[in-house]
Amino acid sequence: MKDNHELRQMTVEELEAEILSLRKDQFGIRLKKASGSLDKTHVVKNIRRAIARVKTIMTERQGNSHVK
Repeated sequence: MKDNHELRQMTVEELEAEILSLRKDQFGIRLKKASGSLDKTHVVKNIRRAIARVKTIMTERQGNSHVK
């Protein structure tokens, strides 16, 4: 997962690709958790927060485009 500095330097298209990648990871981890084969349960929280982080940066960029 990338830190905030790296995420803020990405374009909107790259951020959308990052969200897609994180969602795929999240789906795989949810399946592992449901089947009981997930040892590191903290990963679920980390991915959820990473998705929120990327979405926040995208929302900030949308808000800045409306400022005159």
